[in-house]
Amino acid sequence: MNWYLAKIVFRIVCGNGDHAPQFDEQLRLISAAGKEEAFSKAQITGKREEETFYNKKEQLVQWQFINISELYLLSELIDGAELYSRIEEKDNADQYIQVINQKAENIIFSSSHRLLQLA
Repeated sequence: MNWYLAKIVFRIVCGNGDHAPQFDEQLRLISAAGKEEAFSKAQITGKREEETFYNKKEQLVQWQFINISELYLLSELIDGAELYSRIEEKDNADQYIQVINQKAENIIFSSSHRLLQLA
């Protein structure tokens, strides 16, 4: 078996959709014998995790699976290997840095960040 990194993309629609389009891009580890199986398993995961619910404002919220936008074979797991990179452009650099530092503090000093339990 091989390990693959798949990017699963969902569209988030709230109410009647009169808002800026929102998409959630998730990186998932997939174990498969080959590329085709990994792609299929990633698609099944995306379809299985589509969700519809009502938010606090009693608006219908839909998470709609779009597709798999990227799929990478991980040849080996190396400590510190880069799995994902994204360049952010922000209007206020100091505010962005402050938010990042607050998130880091929450990881260290809060019990809200726990180990990811995969089912």
